[in-house]
Formats: sequence, structure tokens, C-alpha cells
Amino acid sequence: MKPKTKFLILGLLAIGVVIIMQEAAFADRLSAAVAEAMEKAPERMQGPEGYLGIPGGPVLQWWWGLLWAIWVGWIFSTVGAFGGIMAGVGHITMYGLGDYAKSFNKSLKLNKVITDSIRVSNQWLVGCSAALSSLNYYKAGRLVAPLGVALAIGSVAGSWLVPWLTAGKISLKAYLGYFGMFVMFLGCFLTYEMTPKAQEKKKAARDAAKAFQASVKAGDKDLAAQGVKLQTFTLTRCVFTFFGVEFSFNPLIPVVGGFFIAALASFLGVGGGFLLVPFLTSVAGLPMYLVAGTSAMAVLVGMINSIASYMLLKGSSVEWSLIGAELIGIVIGSIIGPKTSKYIPDKVLKLIFIVLAFYVGIRYMSKGFTGHSWVPPY
Repeated sequence: MKPKTKFLILGLLAIGVVIIMQEAAFADRLSAAVAEAMEKAPERMQGPEGYLGIPGGPVLQWWWGLLWAIWVGWIFSTVGAFGGIMAGVGHITMYGLGDYAKSFNKSLKLNKVITDSIRVSNQWLVGCSAALSSLNYYKAGRLVAPLGVALAIGSVAGSWLVPWLTAGKISLKAYLGYFGMFVMFLGCFLTYEMTPKAQEKKKAARDAAKAFQASVKAGDKDLAAQGVKLQTFTLTRCVFTFFGVEFSFNPLIPVVGGFFIAALASFLGVGGGFLLVPFLTSVAGLPMYLVAGTSAMAVLVGMINSIASYMLLKGSSVEWSLIGAELIGIVIGSIIGPKTSKYIPDKVLKLIFIVLAFYVGIRYMSKGFTGHSWVPPY
């Protein structure tokens, strides 16, 4: 048996063990939440079983999940961010799980059970996309592995800590408001990053982006040969080149940054790419062509830890029939993303990020804190 086949089988077995271990814990938590809702909100518990087997819950269509997940996989693998946020848009708005959770008073356990389910469902999709994107960008020479590892080391503690502290304690309304607020902040920050004053500090990133774009336009077939090349590595300084341009960073900084990014991402139930992108472009000074792959590597480790924390420690679960269809869509989108992103200019990639940040931020911040969205769909 080939080594790759062995690793695949072991990975599938590990996932199976996780699922089996968490089902019993979730069954107890869900049963208690359903029993409480049957007693205190019987009018909401009428009809056939739907989402998570809850009586009267919404019945979700697998094909809609498949199509939306293709978009989620493409956007995350293209800009290195917004996979979890777009997954959240799908679960909260497109599938109606946000309104369904809010239909139960926030004092009821079922409100928080559904909210935690949304959070961990988002992370399953992002984790899958991050794994595929990391592999594809590494082969393309567009992943800074030492930087990704440093961020991942810091993310381990953060992605375990927050689920342990907040699972079962955050209502859907509060979750939406904080979700939107942080995304809006990052949209404003990256808008500033596009100004001439901010761009003056990023000559290396601009030079590398121009060299990469020129090679793509010239039709160079072996772009990976000019990709990331590690020059030196110590505990306080790492130097690498990308298309002949030299970059350097202190590995200790992304370790600390990875902790805080993973903690916040785990709280929001997303991958953290929308925080990693500003970190990688501003603190590390990378061009966008290196950001997606490096972000994906860091996100992958955080997602594995956060999913395990939600499901094993707190008994959260997902609708497996929907997740299965969505993971297929994620695979499709994540394969397409790295192949198309090299044809999109560096500035356009940043503008895509900014536009999505403002739209998603305004929508969820207004819906969470005021009760209704200021932008469509209302």
C-alpha cells in the first residue's frame, strides 16, 4: 500500500473516531435542549424532524449546500480568507438557521445548541478548504511554510481556549453582532492599506507581485521554480525569496499573533483568514500571491483544534448529510481557486476582500445589534 493511501485511510479513521466519540455527548446535550423547548416553547416544536433531528426544524437541501460550498472553497483558496465568513452567510442566511435559532428565546438551551452547530459547521468547511489550498499552493511555490508553521504553533492554544470558555454561552444575536463588528473593522483597515501612504512601506511586496504577474503574462510554465525559497532560519529571523525579491520576519511575532487570531476566529466560528490576511500583508509585508497559501496552512491547524474542542469537549455537532454535500463543493472550489488566482491582479484580490468585508460586516453587525439588516437580503 502506498504511503499516501495509508495516510488517507488513517485520516478517515481518525475522523470516524471523532464522530463516534462526540455523538453520545451531543445526544445528551441536544436531548436536554429539545426537552426544555418542548416544555417552554411547544409551539416551536411542531412538525416532522428537521435540522439536527429537532421536531419542526428546517429541512435543508443538499444540492443548495453543494453549490454554495463551491463559492466558499473558491473565495477562501483565492484570497486566503472569508471561507468561514461565507460559510456563515450560507448557514445563517441562505439556509435560514440564523432566524431559526433566534426563534427560540436566548434563555433556552436550543438557541445556543444551534448557534454552536453553526460555528462548528463553518469550521468543517474551512478546514477542508485549508487542507487542499495548503497542498496546492505549496506545490506552486506560493506558501511560506516557516511563517505558516509559526502562526499554527500560536493558534493551537487559542483555538482550544475559546470553545472551552464560550461554547453553550453565546446567543445567536450576540454572535451575529460581534461577527459583523470585527469584519467591518478589518474592511476599514485594509482600505487604509490601499492608500499611497500605506503602500510606500511595501515596496518589496509590490516588486514581487509585479515580477509574478509578468511571469504569468509571459506564459512561464514553471512558476514554482521561482517561488518561495528559504534562505536562512533562526529563532529570531527567517529570510526567504519570492521571484527574486527578499523578505524576512521574526518567527516569534507570528507565534504570538497566531494565538490571538485563532482565539478570536474560534469565538466567531470562522477560519481566521480575514484576520490573517491583514497580518500577513501588514506585519509580514507579503504580496497577496503568497497570502492565500500561507493563511490556509495556519487556518488548517486552528480548525483541527477548534473542531475537536467544540465537538469533543462541548458536545457540539453538525448535520452530517448537509456537511457531506458541502465538503464535495469545497473540494471543487478549492481546486479551482489556486488555478484562477494567478490571473487576478494583486490589487483586485485586495479589493475583493474589502468589498466582501464591508458588505458582510454591515449586514451582520446591524442584524445582531439592531435586529434587522441594513443591506439586502433584509
